[in-house]
Amino acid sequence: MKFCILMGSPRREGNTAAVLRPFLEECAAMEVETETIWLYDKKIDPCLGCGTCQDRLKELGCVQEDDFEEIFRSMAACDALIFATPIYSWYCTPPMKVLMDRAIYAGVKNYGRERGPKLLEGRRAATLTTCGYPPERGADLWEEGVRRWCRHGNVEYLGILCRRDWGGTEPFLNEDREQAARDFAQALRMAIRAEEL
Repeated sequence: MKFCILMGSPRREGNTAAVLRPFLEECAAMEVETETIWLYDKKIDPCLGCGTCQDRLKELGCVQEDDFEEIFRSMAACDALIFATPIYSWYCTPPMKVLMDRAIYAGVKNYGRERGPKLLEGRRAATLTTCGYPPERGADLWEEGVRRWCRHGNVEYLGILCRRDWGGTEPFLNEDREQAARDFAQALRMAIRAEEL
């Protein structure tokens, strides 16, 4: 089993990275392979809307030469995508949004001369998120966006782990949050295992 973690935070020591650490530790303890891709380290240009990819049914077909295709190969080779991001203005960070735009457009061949495959079909996705508001108001739009992204690409949505930053009045990572991250990793593994039986 393999999880591809798409890390949308620009801060390697930030809140999202902090909650990701116990998640990854639990994955390792369960022998779940992980690959973490730090999106701020990659060159991912915005979609041009040119439509060229839509008539290339057996490949991504994007005309841009950047890191997108390499990242997409990792996305397609895993069992579950983990969108790890802080919330900025009620949605994910810019490189995460750009990646998701490119992946769903080039990866879903619905808009060309003929319909083709959904290149991430059969994958699963979950999100590990931090925000500055109560999750039901801080991450609700993001979660709905991920749900729709999944539905459009025939990717199964497995859920969200979201924790709030109280603005420095208390340490972000505590025992409860660390355990929640571990429990989330276990829940994802169990959900995938149950489907495979």
